[in-house]
Amino acid sequence: MTTIGILGTGDMGHAIGRVLGAGGARVITCLAGRGRLSAERASAAGIEAVLDDAALVSQADIFLSVLPPGEALGLARRITSAAGAAGRTLLYADCNAVSPGTAQAVGETIASSGSRFVDVGIIGGPPKPGVHGATTLYASGPHATEFGELRELGLDITVMNGPVGQASGLKMCYASLTKGLNAIGAELLVAAERLGLSAALRIEFESSQPDLLRWVTRGVPGTPHKAYRWVAEMQEIAATFAEVGLTPRIFEGAAELYDAMSRTPAAQEATEAGHPTRELPALLEALAATMRSEDPAGALSAAARP
Repeated sequence: MTTIGILGTGDMGHAIGRVLGAGGARVITCLAGRGRLSAERASAAGIEAVLDDAALVSQADIFLSVLPPGEALGLARRITSAAGAAGRTLLYADCNAVSPGTAQAVGETIASSGSRFVDVGIIGGPPKPGVHGATTLYASGPHATEFGELRELGLDITVMNGPVGQASGLKMCYASLTKGLNAIGAELLVAAERLGLSAALRIEFESSQPDLLRWVTRGVPGTPHKAYRWVAEMQEIAATFAEVGLTPRIFEGAAELYDAMSRTPAAQEATEAGHPTRELPALLEALAATMRSEDPAGALSAAARP
């Protein structure tokens, strides 16, 4: 039986673990330093908790890092240290929403311990056992084909013919549209609420932009409880664009928007409940009353004034 280690067991991680377990793998995690909700999700998904990193790397054949992107490099260093102390090598898959540059840095860290690294970009929501086509794990790098063997356990995996950074780059470009557009939608709806224009704007959107209206009204209510995770992802997208000589400022602004949203009472309510708790009109009213940027004037806006 293949033993697969996963850190962490949030929305995506525990769902991947559930699929792998249903496919016949033994799935393990270490819950040290993780919250109550992570422990509950791991248990519900049939993921076995081990004592510490040493136990994790000693027992796992394959390791999946599925965390908020700001934690990717730190976890790679942790696992590298534990694997070195245990005299173990692993197939290490970084499944986080990071820039190609960050993916390469993580890969270099993993390779320093003799382990094999795979760059993985996830597109889609948390997968479910037996359901195909909704979530794809893109894998790149010299060991991507080995990671692709997890298809036999139920994951939808596309092996890319490219180096480390290709899978992450694809994820960054995709998320720049989906989560970037969601940020624009959330901010414009809050602005309209503060201006007393919500009803008038909705009428105009229904007439001239019905597809966009459906997008934002479907996506924005689920945003507050995920906003804290998307701050670092927007920063990684900004870094990706900077790496190819484009402005990072659009997504630095999106990161600021998500950070402001993550600190509202509406976000805390939804986080505790694990799902959105308010319908869109009530949510916009709450966000308009409480969401504040650290720099309301905005350095870029000030610089643009005549």
